[in-house]
Amino acid sequence: MPKHYKMSESDNPHSTITYMKDNKEKKLKLEKPVNTKRKVLSKRQKDLMKLHREHHTKEHLDTMRDMMKKGFCFEQAHEIAQKVIGK
Repeated sequence: MPKHYKMSESDNPHSTITYMKDNKEKKLKLEKPVNTKRKVLSKRQKDLMKLHREHHTKEHLDTMRDMMKKGFCFEQAHEIAQKVIGK
């Protein structure tokens, strides 16, 4: 993730996400979302997802969309999806 998104863990009470990988439960530390929560993606985010769709799976894209709706930027959502889902 970009360095300008770094923050202390105490600033983010919901700083971890739990997921299953290789039949093991793993935890991933999350950075603070850059944006506020939203119900739909912005036009720019939709356009970026259309370009991104060519190179990644549906699960990856779904995870990214959910994370962006929670307030994470495109880069943050991509990093999380890469770690949780893969390509």
